[in-house]
Amino acid sequence: MCDAIRSAGIIPFFRGPVPGFSIEELTPPEHWFASSDELGPWDWKIAAVQSGDIAYGKFLCGGKAAFATVEWYAHLRNWRLSLPEFEPDAGGHCVLELAAKQGSVGSADIRHLLGLKKAAADGVSSRLMHQCRLLIGDIERVYRGPSLKYSGWQHCSFCTPEALFSADVAPSAAAVDSSTVGEHLPDSPSPASLFFGAGEQLPDSPAPSQAPLLFGGFSPFSVEDPLDVGCSPQESLAALLDHLRELLPSASDAALMRLLR
Repeated sequence: MCDAIRSAGIIPFFRGPVPGFSIEELTPPEHWFASSDELGPWDWKIAAVQSGDIAYGKFLCGGKAAFATVEWYAHLRNWRLSLPEFEPDAGGHCVLELAAKQGSVGSADIRHLLGLKKAAADGVSSRLMHQCRLLIGDIERVYRGPSLKYSGWQHCSFCTPEALFSADVAPSAAAVDSSTVGEHLPDSPSPASLFFGAGEQLPDSPAPSQAPLLFGGFSPFSVEDPLDVGCSPQESLAALLDHLRELLPSASDAALMRLLR
């Protein structure tokens, strides 16, 4: 699934305004809700979150779950931050301050900070993800019962995009042995062929020989800040639309804007 996300660049998790363009619709039905031993995209998303080069959160289609590579998330974020309707409220700013202080926050942190019940706290985190201020930073599997069975229940934590991807908050390259980076990432049971067919690539997907070995083409230890796109918000929106038009030539601009909103 990670290869499919990188090929698309930016894609909703669930079906949305562009027919056929979502992880849900690209997943064979037998893998969408599978057995406890083969949990499909609901479990494969953990590998995406922990990959180091993929953003996951509720940031497309009006605030629904989606994935994006750092490059295209950075353009979406650059555009969103320029729009007044995506400015956090006072409670949202308090959550962001706590996330910056702690490095991450969970739903319980938000409940205690703002004095909210779970549903209201979840609404706060959802709005902040839609505003491109928070992302899901990690997902942990929950094992229950005397046999510690995993049935798909998960706990997630949130952090800022800067904490995930910016070079100034990433650990130094000298402190990391790149030969062991992949040892702690869960194996994904999903070959890319489940989504696009063996060897098939969407437009602009880099050839395997061109991609860096670490984190699927993005290194968080780079000196440059991957969230700094170096262009105006309107240029970021134009870049996103051009990318999606090439990827989805039959989709209308109105449908693409509904996806990006």
